[in-house]
Parts: sequence; structure tokens; C-alpha cells
Amino acid sequence: MEVILKTDVAKLGHKDDIITVKPGYARNYLIPNGIAIVATESARKVLAENLKQRAHKLEKLKQDAVELAAKIDGLNLTIGAKASSTGKIFGSVNTIQISEALKAAGFDIDRKIILIKDESIKELGKYTATIKLHREVKVDITFDVVAE
Repeated sequence: MEVILKTDVAKLGHKDDIITVKPGYARNYLIPNGIAIVATESARKVLAENLKQRAHKLEKLKQDAVELAAKIDGLNLTIGAKASSTGKIFGSVNTIQISEALKAAGFDIDRKIILIKDESIKELGKYTATIKLHREVKVDITFDVVAE
């Protein structure tokens, strides 16, 4: 079943994408929660018209994302964590700490758009995270996890 997404959904698609999902998922979750609408012929025409009108705005958003990516690129963050003498962290480092470190560096980045390549960071060391600023603009940042 083809649906048009009304919002960005992680690991599924971005707003205004036409995607194919199983009918039960669409009827029981996406459509009742207002996340998607059925991709009928008239809905496709409305979507095409809206995209044509928003093309300039979307290009401006992409340019802003590219400029922010240029500023963030090469940034090296340091995140402090309580650790044992062997280098194991008590707990783990997640996107919240990275978002707070970016905020301290002067960049207000939402934690939901930060992806850590390693599932969970439980040791001291150097790691990499990806920030998805736009559907076409991604930037990798490196961060060091050090003992407090």
C-alpha cells in the first residue's frame, strides 16, 4: 500500500515521501495517528503542487544546512564521563551528552538528529557521530570521551 508521509519518520522516510508499506501498518498505525495519508491520485496531485510551491523554501533550508555543516565540520568535542581505572564508563554516553556538548560549543542541535555509529559507548576513547541536518546533508563529528 502506498502512502504519503506527513511527518519525518525515523528509518521509514521523510515528510512528503511516497513510500510502500504493508496495508496493516498503514491502516492501523500511520493513518490513524496522522503520520501518513493514502497516496490516491488526487493526493499525489496536491503533493506535486505543494512541492512545486515549496521548492524555493526547501532550497533555502538546504543551503542553511550546508552552511551549518561547514561550521560543524572538523569540530572535535570532549565529553566527560565518570569512569573506572580500567577505562570503563559508569553508564554510557548517548546523544543527549553530545547535544549538550554541541550546545556548549555554540550549536543548538536536537539530539534526535544525531546518530552514533557505535550502538553504546561504554569505554573511554575517540568516537564518531553523524548529524543529519537535512535529508541530503550529513556531517560527521568526532568526540573524545574522557574521565572526569
